[in-house]
Amino acid sequence: MAQRYIPPQQSRGGQIIDVVLLLVLVFIALFAPLWLKIAVPSRVEKLPPGITYQTATDANGAETRTWTGLSWEALGQNPTMAAQWEKLGHTPETAAAIITQPFEYDIDYIGVIITAIVILGYYVFVISMSTKEYREVIREKFE
Repeated sequence: MAQRYIPPQQSRGGQIIDVVLLLVLVFIALFAPLWLKIAVPSRVEKLPPGITYQTATDANGAETRTWTGLSWEALGQNPTMAAQWEKLGHTPETAAAIITQPFEYDIDYIGVIITAIVILGYYVFVISMSTKEYREVIREKFE
């Protein structure tokens, strides 16, 4: 009669190393595009009709904007929204820099395809390795 198969067990230290390694890899995967300057937020200025500004640079090199036609209503903010902006310490002038430059979310189809290929490749790798190890266990148990 064949002996009962007992799979190998990983030590506690090995498990900790695995967890730390995975966390480091996730951290690198999330921040690598930022560090490599390939994930840059795209902001496009969209001024509502009737609002314009002129920029000026002071002696210290700081840029200031002088707005014309600026009000909460011109920015598309109702009284409740304006009250919330004011609670955050914003005036129409300071909020305009945020409201008039929304983020543009464009999909990088090549990046999505590359990501899908990498995930599919990893899946195929895991399945093939699992199949290989499964066959090895069957061979050990029944031969």
